[in-house]
Amino acid sequence: MAKKILAILSNFGYWGVELTGPMLKLEEAGYELTFVTPKGERPVALPPSYDTSYVDPPLGVCVTTQEDADEVAAIKDDAKLDNPINLSSWFPERPYYSTPDFLRKLEQYFSTLKELENELEEYDGLLLVGGSGPIIDMVNNQRVHDIILSFNKNKKPIGAICYGVACLVFARDFNERQSIIQGKHVTGHCLEYDYHDGTGFIGTDLNIGPPPYVLEYLLTDAVGSEGKYHGNFGKETSVIVDYPFITARSLQCSHEFGEKFVDVLENGLKRYGW
Repeated sequence: MAKKILAILSNFGYWGVELTGPMLKLEEAGYELTFVTPKGERPVALPPSYDTSYVDPPLGVCVTTQEDADEVAAIKDDAKLDNPINLSSWFPERPYYSTPDFLRKLEQYFSTLKELENELEEYDGLLLVGGSGPIIDMVNNQRVHDIILSFNKNKKPIGAICYGVACLVFARDFNERQSIIQGKHVTGHCLEYDYHDGTGFIGTDLNIGPPPYVLEYLLTDAVGSEGKYHGNFGKETSVIVDYPFITARSLQCSHEFGEKFVDVLENGLKRYGW
């Protein structure tokens, strides 16, 4: 049987190496990636992510190596990204309480999700690609949450990097309302590395300043007292495996993130980095 990974990317810009880092490692291990975007539009790499002169303000250094820039340049216009699955037409939208005949429509919503679980069975793992774009159309996207919940229910690996990790905070059963990462060990963008200004998105000239939320605080609250958020400030990389979750802090972790994702899939790795 083919080995397949479902990869969700934003339509408002992904950070280049946060796709290529894990993607190349997964492809080397024989996995084929199927791409999904919230509206079915072709994902676009954020320009700073393949600019070797770009200086990351919190770190004060150029963060994109020539090797990474070359990898991103080789994939950002590749035909494999041309026709991603349109998530908005693939997965249903949960009805409002005010919708006429709400109960019947809610029952239909859950019935459809159960049917779609069969389609997700062909995938061995889920990849949530980071960048600033996910803040807009992935983090609080109920359809993204439903896919995450399905992979978690079936105990399949879920890899998330940078602001892709934020999706895990809000992926909650509609009735239980409890984060699926409660009690888990995770990493993600720490406060020291957050921008003061300049967070932008593909398809708009809008500069929203700093990110609209502090991911470190969200993750700390979501994992609760039985889990732990690991920022690993001062360390070059931060990758945490607490099965089924593989989380990575930011772009510098992309290659290690890919290696551990493969290690989870191929060798049964259950714990790493804590």
